[in-house]
Amino acid sequence: MTCASCANRIERSLNKLPGVEATVNYATEKASVRAAEGGPLDGAPLDADALIAAVEKAGYGAAVVVPREVSAASTAPVAAPVDELAPLRQRLIISAVLTIPVLLMSMIPALQFMNWQWLALTLASPVAVWGAWPFHRVALHNARRLIASMDTLISVGVSAAYLWSLYALFFGEAGMPGMTMTLQLLGRPEEGAHEIYLEVAAAVTVFILLGRYLEARAKRSSREALDALLDLAARDAAVLRDGVEVRVPVGQLQVNDRVVVRPGETIPTDGVVVEGTSSVDASLLTGEPLPVDVELDSRVVGGTINVGGRIVVEASRVGADTELARMGRLVEEAQTGKAEVQRLADRVSGVFVPIVFALALLTLLGWLLLDGSVEIAFTAAVATLIIACPCALGLATPTALLVGTGRGSQLGILIRGPQVLERTRRIDTIVLDKTGTVTTGQMAVTAVVSVAGVDADRMLALAASAEDGSEHPLARAVVDHARAAGLSLFAAESFASHAGAGVTAVVDGHALAIGRASWLFESWAIEVDAALIVTHEDAGATPIVVAIDGAVAGVIVLADTLKPTSALAIERFRALGLDPVLLTGDNAGAARTVAAKLGIDDVRAGVTPAGKLDVIRQLQADGHVVAMVGDGVNDAAALAAADLGIAMGGGTDAAMAASDLTVVSGDLLVVVDAIRLARRTLRTIIGNLFWAFGYNVAAIPIAMAGLLNPLLAGLAMAFSSVFVVTNSLRLRGFRPQPR
Repeated sequence: MTCASCANRIERSLNKLPGVEATVNYATEKASVRAAEGGPLDGAPLDADALIAAVEKAGYGAAVVVPREVSAASTAPVAAPVDELAPLRQRLIISAVLTIPVLLMSMIPALQFMNWQWLALTLASPVAVWGAWPFHRVALHNARRLIASMDTLISVGVSAAYLWSLYALFFGEAGMPGMTMTLQLLGRPEEGAHEIYLEVAAAVTVFILLGRYLEARAKRSSREALDALLDLAARDAAVLRDGVEVRVPVGQLQVNDRVVVRPGETIPTDGVVVEGTSSVDASLLTGEPLPVDVELDSRVVGGTINVGGRIVVEASRVGADTELARMGRLVEEAQTGKAEVQRLADRVSGVFVPIVFALALLTLLGWLLLDGSVEIAFTAAVATLIIACPCALGLATPTALLVGTGRGSQLGILIRGPQVLERTRRIDTIVLDKTGTVTTGQMAVTAVVSVAGVDADRMLALAASAEDGSEHPLARAVVDHARAAGLSLFAAESFASHAGAGVTAVVDGHALAIGRASWLFESWAIEVDAALIVTHEDAGATPIVVAIDGAVAGVIVLADTLKPTSALAIERFRALGLDPVLLTGDNAGAARTVAAKLGIDDVRAGVTPAGKLDVIRQLQADGHVVAMVGDGVNDAAALAAADLGIAMGGGTDAAMAASDLTVVSGDLLVVVDAIRLARRTLRTIIGNLFWAFGYNVAAIPIAMAGLLNPLLAGLAMAFSSVFVVTNSLRLRGFRPQPR
């Protein structure tokens, strides 16, 4: 497939089969096919051979996709990466090197030495034949099916310019020693035998190859999301066999196997804890920064990381049935269902190409009837084809994209490709993940509340001294806060950590117990006034109770804090015409608290990864064009399904691979600038395309009238190209909004 129209052609061919519903995605190069409800095949397996035959009937090839499961990814050896773009890049580089001297000699009379035209022919021939072969091949393929595309116009234009140059060199006077390209803007068409069009054939080829290379790069990156997700899985596991630990590949795990997971290791499969207690980093699924405490009978998910003690997990789901594998399928399905916008140039060419061929034929017949000269008629017709092949069209998208993405990279904004820019123009709703996107994703102390008669700073210093011996994220947050407040810490004695509950220690002669209120009551018979903690818990914060010498001294409140620029970013989203929606796997209290600070009315809390995907699809079903901003693997499917996926650079590889835009800094204000830059780049591309066609359309009547001098085509092409490049370079002046 070379353009979106190819995907549409295949899709139509598949959908002609009885009882088949098919969607073809040009970016991922995959077709998603299912039996239509109520059709002849409803409930029966689809015939893969019949589907492939339908694709081949449309003139393309296909094979059944073999899904890459987590288990296979974990056990397969890592193969050396294959650079699929190498052949296209090689073709582009060689063609460009050969074309540059041809352009210089053709456009600068001072470089036109004796017999220069033969050197130009030698250099341009490989470009017009070998370099442009991808376009010639597709044009021939289309001709056999009586259809036309941009490849047809490119091929005909390049071929006409090259073949007429051969005619002028071997049968006309262009091959004579001392031939120069004159500066006459107008002339009789019979003078075409004195001029050559080699620079046209070579330049068009190089510029279009550049555009295809940039597009191919964007397509390849869109297929990396699933690999990034599945690579998170563990490769092997320590299985207990007759009381002895045996290392086996994850692919060999079976349901009910008991797996030993030590601190720092990735849990290899879904299961239930049957021995030990620990804390598990479940941000893979929840996106939340706080590790989850697990104990006997707690459920754990493969791909999460054990950050506490040793545990033994009994496998309940393995291989393709695990949560990680299911998330992988969600990402793939979301990508397959994403309808890529057909390129603007292809849409215009669908009308432009047939019109140009009709005008060239009309010119040929008209001159034969009016003048009777076959040479004049043929020259005018060929001139019409040549001037109609817009050289600047090959520059219109890639130059604006190169400048726009280059400026974006300087600002920490990564744009996937031109199809992304088209989607930014239409979005009206922006869905924001909470943790790591509008908040820092790190727990911090937000309040220190002491009971009557207890000095808050003294209580904080004692608590931080006790917590200094723990590696738990909450403990580190308390210690960091105390040190930032300039408090001096004491040496702790008899320190003990109680997994999932709290810590105890003797500090400065006082016995301290710090942790959950329920644990203080059950283990130490210390009653905690509910009023001291309920308000904070309702707001989504995490209060930990400090008891000194058997009495409650106060609470230290911790919560995920807002990024300093989030509120301003929300205001600017609204200024861009975007309605914000807060979407999180966190509890409703925490979500409402954050939304109130940001002024967001639409809040969706307690949402699973699959639920996030459902929210995106529901908004789209309601008629909204949705942008999604997230940073976690749990956001990957939603990012892929959204009309515009935006990943925060501090997030996971899977999220960034599934997105269309990546903001390296993780600052939400940069997302605003990313949307502004993408929209401005799109406006530049549309302006470039308008002028690229405009110059050529204006010159077509001159060619049809028989007044086209070859240099006029070169000048029009050069002028349009200079305009397109200059217009694109204006993007270098893009500036972020002030803070």
